[in-house]
Amino acid sequence: MIDFSFLDHLVLAQANSGRLIGTLVAAIALILFLILKLRVQAFLALLIASIFVGIASGTMQITEIGQTIVDGMGSSLGFIATIIGIGAIFGAMIEHCGGAQSLANGMLRITGEKRSTWAMLFTGFLISIPVFLDVALVILAPIIYALARRSGKSLTVYGMPLLAGMVVTHSFVPPTPGPTWVAYTLGIPIGTVIIYSVLVGLPTAILAGIFYGGRVAKSIHIAPPELEVEKESNPPSFGIIAAILLLPIILIVAGSLVEQSIGSFVPSGLAKGERADAIRELMAAAPMWQQIISFLGHPVIALLLSTCLSLWLLGTKRGASRDVLMDVSTRALGPAGIIILITGAGGVFKGMLGASGVGQALANSVDGLGISVIFIAFFFSAISRIAQGSATMAMVMAASLMVDILGPLDLSDAKLSLIVVAIACGAAGFSHVNDSGFWMVSRYLRMTEKETFKTWSMVSTAVAFIGIAIASVVWMIVA
Repeated sequence: MIDFSFLDHLVLAQANSGRLIGTLVAAIALILFLILKLRVQAFLALLIASIFVGIASGTMQITEIGQTIVDGMGSSLGFIATIIGIGAIFGAMIEHCGGAQSLANGMLRITGEKRSTWAMLFTGFLISIPVFLDVALVILAPIIYALARRSGKSLTVYGMPLLAGMVVTHSFVPPTPGPTWVAYTLGIPIGTVIIYSVLVGLPTAILAGIFYGGRVAKSIHIAPPELEVEKESNPPSFGIIAAILLLPIILIVAGSLVEQSIGSFVPSGLAKGERADAIRELMAAAPMWQQIISFLGHPVIALLLSTCLSLWLLGTKRGASRDVLMDVSTRALGPAGIIILITGAGGVFKGMLGASGVGQALANSVDGLGISVIFIAFFFSAISRIAQGSATMAMVMAASLMVDILGPLDLSDAKLSLIVVAIACGAAGFSHVNDSGFWMVSRYLRMTEKETFKTWSMVSTAVAFIGIAIASVVWMIVA
């Protein structure tokens, strides 16, 4: 007699998988409903959705849910909270001393006013490393106004390249919060992510901001305001600002290269944790110069060193009192706290998906689709961005969903870095009315909603599709 009991197990497994996928869909719908309809803060929405996953999945005891929340929050914040907090103070010092204007003026001297759109692009690309995009736009708007007055051209001619540079760096390049959290969540060295995010991000910004953005900008003429804006009387030099901005990037990449060279002596085939342990043992026996570079190249050390240097060079040395520096630093931590809590709640959501088995069910369902994981990552991020507006939230959601999908795959750090870039592409694009950046651009470039859709929304969408196209080409090339 043939035993058909295995069919019962198969049907049961499929039913359980269907329930878990349904739980995930409902959880995402719940997040969107809470944020968009009830106007609940994203931090609380993620926590509530995480609890829902734990209960609705039917795979966890309700007594385990509270501790899973604590564990998920704690595992996420040890690294990311430090990076975001230090980076916020670093960016505040650049803003406080007039460094953004100095950087823009220096770029204009290098390129000349005939190529001022390129100057705006590179200024945006650099300044958004430490300074949040909306803050950078407020700081640099007067320079856009001045260029438009002198040339008689539209504000959009200079605004689109600046915005393209800023949105690419803000979404693609660590140590900005979004890509840093994604890299940490997926367990990828920050230095490697920086290399590939710049490799993809810079040509993306050029194509979307200069070539496509230039075409879009010509279709709408926006006159600059006639108001005079107060300028920093004695801004720091371009060289100092550029050096301070690039220092943490150079240190992190150098540290990553040293670790990769040490890692080349580790036997292949080891699990990720075993490989990390082996690299640590080899590093302890490495020459002192390699150990020093590795120490200075740790993201926390590199960013802390650059921040302390900025406090001295841009603050104390320029006559700022200790009270002023304390006030600037304290005010910077306010907005940073919101991002820290959202990313921490993202860690809770990720942890709950793993503990409940929902993440594994998603991985199993995606496995049979035959779609490359780089496009799946882009899709998850883009859908979240379109639905709820926040780029950081889109990256948090996409990374949480990708963890279990990537787990069984033996991908190199290069390809995992391109997954980070793909998530960043989806989060950078599709800006519309539910994105606070849409309204910032509309206000500071003096455009109506329709004009903002025809310019900024189109450029941000171009960033998304150009970026994922370049990333997919690099994906086919790298091992």
